[in-house]
Amino acid sequence: MTEAMPPLGAMPESFDYHPPTEPWLSIIHLDDDLVVLDKPSGLLSVPGRDPALSDSLAKRVQARFPGSAVTHRLDKDTSGVLVMARNKRALAHVGQEFEQRRARKAYVARVWGDVAGESGEIDLPLATDWENKPRQRVDHEAGRASRTRWQVIGREAGVTRLQLEPLTGRTHQLRVHLRAIGHPILGDVFYATGEALAAADRLQLHAHWLEFAHPGDGHVVRYEAPLPF
Repeated sequence: MTEAMPPLGAMPESFDYHPPTEPWLSIIHLDDDLVVLDKPSGLLSVPGRDPALSDSLAKRVQARFPGSAVTHRLDKDTSGVLVMARNKRALAHVGQEFEQRRARKAYVARVWGDVAGESGEIDLPLATDWENKPRQRVDHEAGRASRTRWQVIGREAGVTRLQLEPLTGRTHQLRVHLRAIGHPILGDVFYATGEALAAADRLQLHAHWLEFAHPGDGHVVRYEAPLPF
């Protein structure tokens, strides 16, 4: 399921940051330990270094629920489920769920082209592309092991809808893996080109659900964010 891909162009130019404000917060679940959110595309998970990038999901949540802390992040242009912990015990617990790979998560993506087959796994090592940071790249010599499980859940004209389950947690993993097999995610300003880039006005990648043991009672919970596309 590979095909020749055009070379990536220059890095996207600096942009004006205009994060969405309506709704200000979309809360999926709230209890004494967690606040689970549906992060919109275009909003940073945490503040950037530049003061112009200070607005973020984390800051918005902390203004309403002081002491809350991020347990994981989503790329600015990725939407979907993001969990913040409301106390140190919950933060440590959820952090361990991710670190020990007990947490499971699935994304939905719309990708360019007709993906051959119905399911499979991408196993390609990834490393930072230092000359084009923050881009990442496949690197068979210095890359870290990276695995993504995929399943076709829908087909359109020249576009495939996939459910993606990252088995490792590398930066831009899903975006680079799909680009590497010839099926970049639609609207991806870092890894798509030409028609694939122009096919959507936002990155077509959404964190659909997240499953882990709750820090309160240890029971496995699953939180879902409705699909926006």
